Amino acid sequence: MDLESRLQLIKRNAVEIVTEDELVQLLQTKEKPRAYVGYEPSGEIHLGHMMTVQKLIDLQQAGFEIVVLLADVHAYLNEKGNFDEIREIAEFNKKAFIALGLDESKVKFVLGSEYQLERDYVLDVLKMARITTVNRARRSMDEVSRRKDDPMVSQMIYPLMQALDIAHLGVDLAVGGTDQRKIHMLARENLPKLGYKAPVCLHTPILLGLDGQKMSSSKGNYISVRDSTEEVEKKIRKAFCPAQQVENNPIIQVALFHIFPRFGELKVERDEKYGGDVTYKTPDELISDFKSGKLHPLDLKKAVAKYLNKILEGVREKLERG
Repeated sequence: MDLESRLQLIKRNAVEIVTEDELVQLLQTKEKPRAYVGYEPSGEIHLGHMMTVQKLIDLQQAGFEIVVLLADVHAYLNEKGNFDEIREIAEFNKKAFIALGLDESKVKFVLGSEYQLERDYVLDVLKMARITTVNRARRSMDEVSRRKDDPMVSQMIYPLMQALDIAHLGVDLAVGGTDQRKIHMLARENLPKLGYKAPVCLHTPILLGLDGQKMSSSKGNYISVRDSTEEVEKKIRKAFCPAQQVENNPIIQVALFHIFPRFGELKVERDEKYGGDVTYKTPDELISDFKSGKLHPLDLKKAVAKYLNKILEGVREKLERG
């Protein structure tokens, strides 16, 4: 794969790359660059997680070595349970990410506790604390903290550790949703002060919940990899999808960020009296027809549910097999 093809794959569905010039230099000078995403172990792997997993798959195809951090210590600091509970969930998460399409032979899964309690790492956390203001640490962790209004001290440590993970895992490219941007910028600014290189950072969009609001486990406004075929169809059918509105439309987002990257097209099956079947080869074609009203929300929902179930069918089978 030539440089331009690799760049197109890496940039697909990314909101921004900080910076693209540094990314080009990385691709030109390092044969096997390393990228990572960190996940707090979560009981439900949903479309939001699948967003960054899809980007990791793109990066694998573009020649990157992939590291997935199962951030058990971060989860503990963020009040997600005790270590035994968190590690059990982390093992399920690992199986889910592989089932979603990550090439197991080209990805390394790491528990945070495997290295984050070592002397050198802890000293680096203390050094990072000496050069980071309380306000900067708080701003960095606001998007990910469970106690945004009244944070614990543990949640101030969280972004410092996340920045240092990039250095201690030998990462060239840090990947995350736009909610990770402030932490990544903290890493770019402060890691060089501790003698480490600044990472290139790639940010993916944050998917809306199916109701058009922020995705939240408490609201249940998401699709999980464990949802049945019938549950997926029901959730998609009830989802927010106003006619001719593309912006902030979760069904359009699923089509653009999950279906097109995996299938390269989206076929809508419908009765002849409603225009007959139509196959969209590009996201732009789909958006054009939806905006103009040629594509009805219900027809789009039926197609999206069918494709999502194609993705999740194999995932469910692999998870059931263990």
